[in-house]
Amino acid sequence: MRNAKVTRTTAETKISVEINLDGTGQYDMATGIGFFDHMLDQLARHSLIDMTIRCEGDTHIDDHHSVEDVGIALGQALTQAVGVKKGINRYGSCLLPMDDALVRAALDLSGRPYLVWHVDMPTAQIKTFDTELVREFFQALSTHGGITLHVDALHGINSHHIAEAAFKAVARALRQAVEVDPRKADAIPSTKGTL
Repeated sequence: MRNAKVTRTTAETKISVEINLDGTGQYDMATGIGFFDHMLDQLARHSLIDMTIRCEGDTHIDDHHSVEDVGIALGQALTQAVGVKKGINRYGSCLLPMDDALVRAALDLSGRPYLVWHVDMPTAQIKTFDTELVREFFQALSTHGGITLHVDALHGINSHHIAEAAFKAVARALRQAVEVDPRKADAIPSTKGTL
């Protein structure tokens, strides 16, 4: 089983993340940030990666530390669970519509973190959630998951729809990338022989 458990404790947050790459998309999120939990639910559900995430953070200051640190811990868990990456597809992409929003995500589990982010949010907040934190989450996930990640919002007028489409598109791309290719189940998907 390709499982991982990561705990991360700082002066700002206390986080635990458990994942199973070969799950069915079961989720149990409790970060203290309602909108963020909703987005993480989408990430689990559409990637088919089982996820349990707990975060106690300094949300009396703002949500930034919690969102970023969950991204860090989840990226670390993905790195652990995928291991040497033998047999995985490595690449994934998705063009995802959600009402007015259309978001494209493409990623490579290359071990070389890089985020390209072309997502403009029409509003600064979704209820009390700062929309700039969506990028912060994916930056942390990319960096600590060793993921080359491109996310482009091609259309959208509603910040909630754009953010949710981004999480779902990345989830679908991640699902493709971590799945095992039965034709190359014993091979590292690189001419270098390592990732």
